[in-house]
Amino acid sequence: MKEFVISEAKAETAVLVGLITKDQDEAKTKEYLDELEFLATTAGARTVKRFTQKVGGPSAVTYVGSGKLQEIRQYIKECEEDEDDAPVGMVIFDDELSAKQMRNIEKELQVKILDRTSLILDIFAMRAQTAEAKAQVELAQHRYMLPRLQRLWTHLERQGGGSGGGGGKGTVGLRGPGETQLEMDRRIILHRITLLKQRLAEIDQQKTTQRKNRGRLIRVALVGYTNVGKSTLMNLLSKSDVFAENKLFATLDTTVRKMAIDNLPFLLADTVGFIRKLPSDLVESFKSTLDEVREADLLVHVVDISHPDFEEQIRVVEQTLGELGCADTPTLIVFNKIDAYHWTPQDEDDLTPPTRENISLEELQRTWMAKMGEGNSSSTGMECIFISARERNNIDALRTLLYNKVRELHVQKYPYNDFFYPNDME
Repeated sequence: MKEFVISEAKAETAVLVGLITKDQDEAKTKEYLDELEFLATTAGARTVKRFTQKVGGPSAVTYVGSGKLQEIRQYIKECEEDEDDAPVGMVIFDDELSAKQMRNIEKELQVKILDRTSLILDIFAMRAQTAEAKAQVELAQHRYMLPRLQRLWTHLERQGGGSGGGGGKGTVGLRGPGETQLEMDRRIILHRITLLKQRLAEIDQQKTTQRKNRGRLIRVALVGYTNVGKSTLMNLLSKSDVFAENKLFATLDTTVRKMAIDNLPFLLADTVGFIRKLPSDLVESFKSTLDEVREADLLVHVVDISHPDFEEQIRVVEQTLGELGCADTPTLIVFNKIDAYHWTPQDEDDLTPPTRENISLEELQRTWMAKMGEGNSSSTGMECIFISARERNNIDALRTLLYNKVRELHVQKYPYNDFFYPNDME
């Protein structure tokens, strides 16, 4: 059986492809391709060219139009012929491709074809360290590969001949080796999926028991978009050594640490980051890991305020949390990386509405503070604070805010389990 291996594409040059549609303008497509390039870099590839096309929607046959596909093919051919350029090893598309689209695109371009989902799966496979994370990634890979098996065996087409001639479904002798191999692979993958589900169910049961044995402590979970600084903040608050790196999905395995602020103990968990178009198979496969988020008493939503589109990242995370059933969990929004925030004052003669790039950090802080104070806090339990984990700016204020939130939740959840609160002595 052919194995699902994308990581062999390491150190290859890549071309990115995205669409500009009525629902996704040119600026948004550029931002998505920037993120796709970051994903490719994280996976070990080097991006050399981008292609975009304005269309009503993706082609069901080749994703982009035939003319654009020929343009990409011509560029690949020119790179092959030019001794100064490295040959293009793969073309990465910014959306998930169907088996039919992949088959047709590969036939035309004659290079390795990846989509956003397979690239994310490849990175997850690279990052997985524990047995649980490896099983979760393998399960997601098999789920992704199952409907695409036919593409892997196009060299073994259904063969004609045999008795009966006509080619009807019941005709004997028309089932060629392609279908036989396809069915064999399907059985192997389905069997493997069953085994992985059983293994993950056992791990989930063990983790559920572990969570029950943690005692009467409030659980706090760090959530947020990938690469916003959750692990750095985790290390800073809990004085631990969680792996942190300026790459996407640096953390896959949930890390839980017991910590205390002013003698008030609680559990702090660092969780896997979210991303746009996160494959549904990954969300399902990482169910046991995300149980730390589901069972948290308080969510600390970390946001990279220096990112040009941090508000959409907030929406992506909130949507994912809603899908996990955590929409009503009390949440503290921590705007991180204030040290990296940049803005340009708008010209006095410029009468157009200011963009995010024209708003100062102080004005942004006032806006969000006001938004959190407009009754939202009472209905959703949301508050916000602005910090820099790297520069340790405003960390003491964050600790105080965390203390107050955890203490409030502890009194509500465990009214008869008292701790000594130093602040009560003031």
